[in-house]
Amino acid sequence: MQRLKWLFPGFLLCMIMLILAGCSDTKPSWTSFEGALNEKNFPVPKEANKTDRTADNPEMDYVRYALPGIKENQDIPEVYLNEIAAWGWTEETKQSTPSKRVFIKDRKMVQLSVHDGFFTILVPKQQKAAADTSLDIN
Repeated sequence: MQRLKWLFPGFLLCMIMLILAGCSDTKPSWTSFEGALNEKNFPVPKEANKTDRTADNPEMDYVRYALPGIKENQDIPEVYLNEIAAWGWTEETKQSTPSKRVFIKDRKMVQLSVHDGFFTILVPKQQKAAADTSLDIN
């Protein structure tokens, strides 16, 4: 019984530490990327988790990714912008804002919108269909 008195406070302390460690605001490592669900040629961090997708909208196809540590009021990390450029995408600065970036590649458009704790990849469907049709003709 005496040993149980000493084990309980230690156990309680360990549980509190585990809870606090799990709730910490982790930052993405930005080291590993894969293609987005709605545009395979556009990189997203492998650490990002798909939380929502709307493919039945006739005007757009977007995927929402949860990514702890990303903030709307902060710039998109340079390492991510460099990766997007390395995948062949060019930013359309006239259409971009600090929290919404527009990228073009092979007549395809992708909009990257950053929010607190998540981001979305939006692909306009009419533009995508027009680009696909024009590619078939050539």
